[in-house]
Amino acid sequence: MSAEVKLMPLQQAYDDLAYRSLSRIPCELGRLIYLASTREYNTGNYYHQGLADRFGPEAAQKALEIAHRQAFYKVSAYSLEDLVEELERYLASTKEDLKECLRAWQKLEPYRIAVPADVNATVARLFTSNLRLALAILRFRQGRRQHPSDA
Repeated sequence: MSAEVKLMPLQQAYDDLAYRSLSRIPCELGRLIYLASTREYNTGNYYHQGLADRFGPEAAQKALEIAHRQAFYKVSAYSLEDLVEELERYLASTKEDLKECLRAWQKLEPYRIAVPADVNATVARLFTSNLRLALAILRFRQGRRQHPSDA
């Protein structure tokens, strides 16, 4: 009985997160980055005030953790071509200068914090490697767009 009671708020919290927050983010990489940002970096615990108020802190944390892991594995399974498109879509959604974002992402590698705890280490390495490649491809394309006569 107690497991059933705990599963209900968790499922409700997850559904609420998916409907109210994640559905408004235009791409899966954006959802992954958002979910990673709900994790406290010193402890690894997830926190979302609205979910915690509605469903309790334990259900909110678990819903965020599950959603984060699902988004990570979904993005990790993208082909390189799809990942490049997804990265371009995400960076365009930030409304920041694409060239600046690409430079910062290559230098700072903020995508590393998007990797959830306790995921398969090989998948995590593949994810970061593929994102580096996707960034390089986008920077190359940007250079070609700025200097089309050099192509």
